Amino acid sequence: MHILLRGREIENIDQLQVYEEHGGFDGLKTSLAMKPSEVIDQMKASGLRGRGGAGFPTGVKWSFIPQHEPVKYVTVNADESETGTFKDREIMEKNPYQLIEGSLICAYAIQAKAVYIYLRGEFWDIGAQLDECVERLRDKGFAGKNIMGSGYDCEVYTHLGAGAYICGEESALLNSLEGYLGQPRVRPPFPAQKGGGLYKEATVVNNVETLANCPFIMREGAEAFKAIGTEQSAGNKVYCISGHVKKPGNYELPMSTTFRELLYDHGGGPLYDDRAFKAMLPSGGSGPIVPLTDEVLDTPMSYEHCANIGTIIGSASIIVMDESVDMTWVASKVTKFFEHESCGKCTPCREGTYWLDKVIDRILDGRGTPDDVKRIADVAENMQGTTLCALGDFAANPIIHTIKHFPDDFAQHVQAAPASGD
Repeated sequence: MHILLRGREIENIDQLQVYEEHGGFDGLKTSLAMKPSEVIDQMKASGLRGRGGAGFPTGVKWSFIPQHEPVKYVTVNADESETGTFKDREIMEKNPYQLIEGSLICAYAIQAKAVYIYLRGEFWDIGAQLDECVERLRDKGFAGKNIMGSGYDCEVYTHLGAGAYICGEESALLNSLEGYLGQPRVRPPFPAQKGGGLYKEATVVNNVETLANCPFIMREGAEAFKAIGTEQSAGNKVYCISGHVKKPGNYELPMSTTFRELLYDHGGGPLYDDRAFKAMLPSGGSGPIVPLTDEVLDTPMSYEHCANIGTIIGSASIIVMDESVDMTWVASKVTKFFEHESCGKCTPCREGTYWLDKVIDRILDGRGTPDDVKRIADVAENMQGTTLCALGDFAANPIIHTIKHFPDDFAQHVQAAPASGD
């Protein structure tokens, strides 16, 4: 059963009438008949966790918003800049009203006055589509003034970014939305607090996939959602597969599904029959790479189980590599991405990514030594936990974990240390 990718089962669900015929806006109607605090309690009971990467409990995040503040906002993170991620795009293109309904449920729960959908700059066509959807909803009384006759008012707006990876980080996103440089903010105050959110007002920032789950939870009940997945990772998740698999694409599956089932039963196995899987990036460039051993393949794709194998599921952008791939090259490619996308605000990230890139290029050119491998590992380890946002940690991961799991791939590129001359 698809909760999110319903366009694969229901033809034309991107049309308002069809969406309504299949339970559309029943979740919002149910929410409007409840107290805002009761909606938050439903989200807590469902076990829904943020699908943008961090996996923070959604209902708990909503509960951080101070109810006494007169002005509050909801910001939808539709930036989707993580390498290998393309799930939010399909939801917005094929099932846009479900995202908007989920956003309005969140807005009612915290009593926000407006929803801002922040889209990556390349999503201009989706932005135009969402604007048309919002206009239809305003005409029908499902958005704007006096929603569904409840007396609750909430506007919905779209905003295009400019193609910066850093704006997927919530505080950089808020800066960009306000017209400032897309750079992370010093916290506290946090977005949920007065002074830390959009226009310095308390704000919830949630990912597209997270909010698109909310209509199902409010329509079918928290227990129906909680019954899917695992104890700590409830519900379905959209997993993006790319790389050396026969059938790349989006797959919506319970979070109890194993990597083996995803990559073999759904992904069709290795792209080339004479090559075996070697490794994967389970959360794009930002998460630790892992070798595709039997233990890893038999691991459920949940938040807690991925932690047991030393990685994270993140936004579930799974990039698969077969045995033909040199992991030193992988580390170099991901490092170049992070060097390019570093906003430059924090010295460890700005300088660290620059020097990692230079030294790993030297290693790939055959001019490196074993000391250079130790050097980049040391630089990467010293970048961790020292920056305003997680990009510093993300940039360190490909170096640290490729060296850890695939030392032989680095060894083939380095020369022996020169003799001392004594």
